[in-house]
Amino acid sequence: MKIELKANEVVVRATDTFHCSGSSETKGKLIITNQRIYFKSLENEQALPDFELLPKEIKDILFYNILKFIPRGLDVITIDGRQFRFKVKNRNEWCRHIASMC
Repeated sequence: MKIELKANEVVVRATDTFHCSGSSETKGKLIITNQRIYFKSLENEQALPDFELLPKEIKDILFYNILKFIPRGLDVITIDGRQFRFKVKNRNEWCRHIASMC
């Protein structure tokens, strides 16, 4: 898997994740660079295309529990009300990295 980096862009953190949308989950990579958050789907691109979030688009970062008690959910809310849910390990560290970009 390879992503196209922009000029002067450096990968800060990356992990395997699931992007949750309604009742469906898409396996992929969550990548934080010094310029954006990027999700690269590892499944059929027709199911969920790759997407990016710029720091200026992010309004809030919330936690949620998977199955009510597993603390691995990370919810990124954009200014226009879109919600992006991810299952990640070490969600506190991910939240710190994302918050430092905004």
